[in-house]
Amino acid sequence: MDDNQPVELTLKIDDPRHRGALYGPSDRHLRRIRTAFDVAISARGDHIHIAGRSQSVGRAKLVIEELQDILRVGPGLDDDSVAEAIERAGHSPHSDTGQLHIRVYLSSTHITARTPGQQAYLQAIRDHDLTICLGPAGTGKTYLAVAMAVSLLKAGSIKSIVLVRPAVEAGEKLGFLPGDMQAKVNPYLRPLFDAMHDMMPFEQVRRFIANDIIEISPLAFMRGRTLNHAAVILDEAQNATPRQMLMFLTRLGNGSKMIVTGDDTQVDLEGGRQSGLIDAVRRLQNAVGVATVRLTEKDIVRHPLVQQVVDAYGNMTNHSG
Repeated sequence: MDDNQPVELTLKIDDPRHRGALYGPSDRHLRRIRTAFDVAISARGDHIHIAGRSQSVGRAKLVIEELQDILRVGPGLDDDSVAEAIERAGHSPHSDTGQLHIRVYLSSTHITARTPGQQAYLQAIRDHDLTICLGPAGTGKTYLAVAMAVSLLKAGSIKSIVLVRPAVEAGEKLGFLPGDMQAKVNPYLRPLFDAMHDMMPFEQVRRFIANDIIEISPLAFMRGRTLNHAAVILDEAQNATPRQMLMFLTRLGNGSKMIVTGDDTQVDLEGGRQSGLIDAVRRLQNAVGVATVRLTEKDIVRHPLVQQVVDAYGNMTNHSG
C-alpha cells in the first residue's frame, strides 16, 4: 500500500476501565499522537478513530497498542511514557509493510525482524506447527523463538512455554553438578532466560515459572509427555541424537507449536555420533506442516564486529555460540 494513500481505522480499546488513562486528561495523550503523526484522531466511548496517510495511521495505531500494554501492567500513563511510545513508533515500519511486529509483555521492548532471513523465520513460526531453524551464532535463532513464544502466550494462543536444551553437551550428565535439578539445568538454559527477561518483568518470569506457565527442562526429561497448547523450544538441537530428536518431536500435542534451533556446524556429540538436528532436516524435508529455515552470516544482528569475526573464522566449523 502507498504510504501516502489516505486510510481510516477504528480501534476498540481492550479494557474500558483504562479509557480515561489512555486518552489522558482532556484527551491530552490523543492530541499528542495527532500532532506527532499529523492524523485526525477522535474518541467516542470505547472506540478510537484515526484517519490520515497510511504510514501515519499505522504508526499512531502502534502507539495506542503500546500504551494499552503499559496500562495492563501498571496503574497509569505519564507524559514520558507517551513520548517514548511515539518516538519508538516514529522509527518503526508500519503494519502495511508486512513486517511482523512481536508484542511482548514489556512495552519498552520492540521486536521485529531485522533481516529478510529473520522475517522468513518469523513467518514460518506463525504459519507452521513445527519450525526448524539452522544458523550460526548471532542470527537471532533463539531470541526470536522465545519472542514468538512470549507473544503467543500474551495473546492467549497458548497456555504455556516449555524451554528445552540438551544439558552438558549431548550426554546430559547432570549428576556431578551441585544443587537440585533447577540449579543444575539453569546454566544451560541461561541464553533462553536472558532472552525472556528482555520481554517480561523479572517478577512475572518468576511467577510464571512457579505456576508452570513457563517450564524449563533438560531434553532427557521430556520422555513420556504430551504437550498441548504450548510453545515448545528446543535450543542447541545440534547436540541431540536422532533418538532424542524423535522422542522430542513426538511430544507435540494439540494446539502447540514446536521450534527447533541449532547450528549444524557446531556439533559437540562425542564419538562422531550423528546430530539429530541434521537427521531431522533430512527426514522431514517433504513433511507437510514443517518449515525449515536456514539463517546465514548475513542475518547476524549482534555488534557489527561479530560479522567480521565470523567472516575471519569462516574456515573453522566450531566457532563459539
